[in-house]
Amino acid sequence: MLAALGFCTIGGFLLLTMTKRVSVLVALVLTPVITAVIGGYGDDLGPMALDGLSKVAPTGIMIAFAVLYFSLMIDAGLFEPLIRGILRIARRDPLRVTVGTAVLTICVALDGDGASTFLITISALLPVYRRLGMSRLVLAGVVALGAGVMNMVPWGGPTARAAAALKLDTSDVITPLLPALAAGIAWVLLAAYFIGRRERRRLGTIAEPSEEVAVGDGPGTPRVAARAGTALTVFNLLLTVTLLVCLVLEVMPLPVLFVLAFVIALLVNHPGWEEQQALLEKHGNSVVLVTTMIFAAGVFTGILTGTGMIEKMAHAMVEVIPDSLGGHLPVLVAVTSMPLSLVFTPDAYYFGILPVLAGTADSFGTDPAEVARAAVLGQMTTGFPLSPLTAATFILVGMSGVQLGEHQRFIFRWAFGTTLVMTAAALLTGALPL
Repeated sequence: MLAALGFCTIGGFLLLTMTKRVSVLVALVLTPVITAVIGGYGDDLGPMALDGLSKVAPTGIMIAFAVLYFSLMIDAGLFEPLIRGILRIARRDPLRVTVGTAVLTICVALDGDGASTFLITISALLPVYRRLGMSRLVLAGVVALGAGVMNMVPWGGPTARAAAALKLDTSDVITPLLPALAAGIAWVLLAAYFIGRRERRRLGTIAEPSEEVAVGDGPGTPRVAARAGTALTVFNLLLTVTLLVCLVLEVMPLPVLFVLAFVIALLVNHPGWEEQQALLEKHGNSVVLVTTMIFAAGVFTGILTGTGMIEKMAHAMVEVIPDSLGGHLPVLVAVTSMPLSLVFTPDAYYFGILPVLAGTADSFGTDPAEVARAAVLGQMTTGFPLSPLTAATFILVGMSGVQLGEHQRFIFRWAFGTTLVMTAAALLTGALPL
C-alpha cells in the first residue's frame, strides 16, 4: 500500500504541476500530506515535515544569499562586459547565443555542483536573453542539459554516490564512461544547435537595442543605470572570483560563504543604510519565490522518506523485473534511471535502489560496477535538472523565471536523448555489457 501511495503522490504532483492546476508550492506540500493522512500517518506529519525542512535548510539559506549576491552584482554592472562580449561574438544571433550557453555551462559545471552552476550561468546569461527577447525556457533547458551531462565528473554527486553505495572506487565507475561523457557533451552541443536554430527562426537575427534595457528578472529588479567606478568594479570582480574559488575548494560551508560574500559586497557597494534597505526590498520578492520552493520540496521529501513510501517504491520497482531481463539489467537501469529521477531523490535511488539492483545483477553474473555506471548515465546526470525532488531544480527554474511543468515538457525529450546517446556509447565502448 505504501508503494502505491508513493507512486500516487509522485503522479499526482506531476499531474497537478504539468497541467497547471495549482502552483508547484501548493502541490509540493498538499500531495504528500494527503497521501500520508490516507496511509494513517497523520499524527507523524509534523516531525517528518520538520526533518525534511531541516535537511534543505542549508540549501535554502545558500540560495537566498546567492540570489541577493548575484542580483547586487548585476545591478553594479559586473556582468555587462561579459554580456557585451557574448553579444559581440554571437552577433546577436539566437542560434549562436544558445550554443554559447551550452559551452559556458559545460565549462562552469566542471566544479560538479549543479547549484553553483545554475547560479553563475543564469545570473550571467539571463540579461542576454532578456535583451534579445529570447525564451527563458531555452535558457533553462540548455543550461540543464549542460549541467546534467557534466554532473558525471568524478567529484560530482552521481559518481560519488554510486561508488559509496556499492563500495567501489570512483575510477571503476567513471573511467570506462569517459567516451560516453564525450558523446554526451557532443549531443548537448548538437541539441543546443537545433534548439537555437528554432529560436532563430522565431526571432531572426536581432539588432541590439540602443536604449537601456533591464538586466534582471522578476518584479522589482532595477535597470542598470549608473555604472560602478573602475575601482569598485575591480573589487566586485576580485570578490566574485574569490568566492568561486572558495566554493570549489570548499573553504567553508557554502551557505556561510554566500552570507559573508553578500554582506561584504553590500557594505562596499551600498555603504548607506537606506541604500542597503532599498536593495533588499528590490530583490526580496525573488528570494522568497526561490526559497519557498526549496522548503516546500523539503516537506515533500521529508514526508515521502518518513512514511517509508520511497523505500517501498524501490522494492516494488525491483520486484517487477522479470528473470529473463536479468542479464540485460545494466541497460535497463541506464534507460530507466533518468525518468526515475522524477520519482526518487538522489539519496533514495543510490543508497536504496542501487544496492538492490546490484545484488540482483550479481546473481545473474553481472559486475556491480556495470550497474553503477548504468545508474550514473541517467539518475541525477540528466534527470536532476528536471526532478522536483532536488533543490537545484528550483534554483534553475526560479532564477530563470519559468514554470517547472513547462521546463519539464520543453527539455525532457532532449535530456532523455542525452541518456540514450551516452548509453549507446557505453555499449559500443564496452563500459556496459551488450
